[in-house]
Amino acid sequence: MSVAAPERTGAPPRRSRAYLSLIRALGLSWLRDRSQVFFNLILPGMFLVLLVSVYGSNETPVPEVLEVGEAPVLERAEPGDFEVREAADLDSALEAVADGEADAVVVQDGEKVTVYYSQTDATAGVVALERLSGLVDDVNVTALSEAAPEAPVLELATEAAEDNSLQPVQYLAPGILAWGIAISGVFGAAGTIVDWKRDKLLRRLRLTPASAGTFVGARITVSLLVALLQTALFLAVAVAMGLRLSAWTWFAVPLVLLGTAMFLAIGVVLGGIAKTGPGAAGLSNMVTMPMAFISGAFFPLAAAPQWVQWLSALSPMRYLNEGLQKVVVGGAPPAAVLPEVGVLAAFAVAVALLAWKTFEFDEL
Repeated sequence: MSVAAPERTGAPPRRSRAYLSLIRALGLSWLRDRSQVFFNLILPGMFLVLLVSVYGSNETPVPEVLEVGEAPVLERAEPGDFEVREAADLDSALEAVADGEADAVVVQDGEKVTVYYSQTDATAGVVALERLSGLVDDVNVTALSEAAPEAPVLELATEAAEDNSLQPVQYLAPGILAWGIAISGVFGAAGTIVDWKRDKLLRRLRLTPASAGTFVGARITVSLLVALLQTALFLAVAVAMGLRLSAWTWFAVPLVLLGTAMFLAIGVVLGGIAKTGPGAAGLSNMVTMPMAFISGAFFPLAAAPQWVQWLSALSPMRYLNEGLQKVVVGGAPPAAVLPEVGVLAAFAVAVALLAWKTFEFDEL
């Protein structure tokens, strides 16, 4: 007569309950940490609003011009082209330009018009110079037309070569979101590892029913859920700022999850190196900020020097940025971002292996 061994039906449910309980506890702990809530959810949106406000302003300042003596050419200007003030003499006018109180000085002696423009404020000075040059050209054309009314006059037609439908928010939003995912993953993982080393947390877990693997899995799950919440809130802010989402925006979810996993692995490597919380924060800043600038997170990468574009090929944030740009803004299907997905996956595997090989688990 044989006795059948009883089936252990209770272990898997207990493990699942422990896993879900840990997710809930770690999630509540994250919500209570105001600094993490600020850096993960609020800071990227603030950067977006600030940079869109800066890059999105199409208003050209009205140049302030000082008139020394009489300059009849200024009478031919259209209303609103210049803000003209009279100056007592040339020396005081030039001093005002040097102090940044005016953008240009105009002196007219018969048919000769002399313009002294500011280099203190190079942008306003160039705007003033260009408008004054255009004004003088218009006066000359009018005089020539009156002298020879039957002579042909060339007409200039201009049209933008590129598609001007891409607003600043549309090229800034994917990059800033990629940067936000990076700081969330790197800072979160590095700081967590330092805290675990300090508290010897995994050693304490051996005395509880929850395994170390369950705890680590719950912590990774919370990080992925935070990344999804971060993405949803950020895109809501971006839409409010004028972002037009494409039909393939939903594919940002796997890109964000893959990018988060990769940056978590980078954070584990940095957390293994750092000995203190401030040290982990410093290393995280040292990695994420240069990576953001060479990846085109805050400005179009095409506007960067060639050596920066070459260096950006080594930055995983660039591929997350470009993948998000394609699916969220460009409306590209998932197949079009497979190269970016492949590079992100390769980075994630490589960094995870590096973390596994270099991390000293005895410290936990």
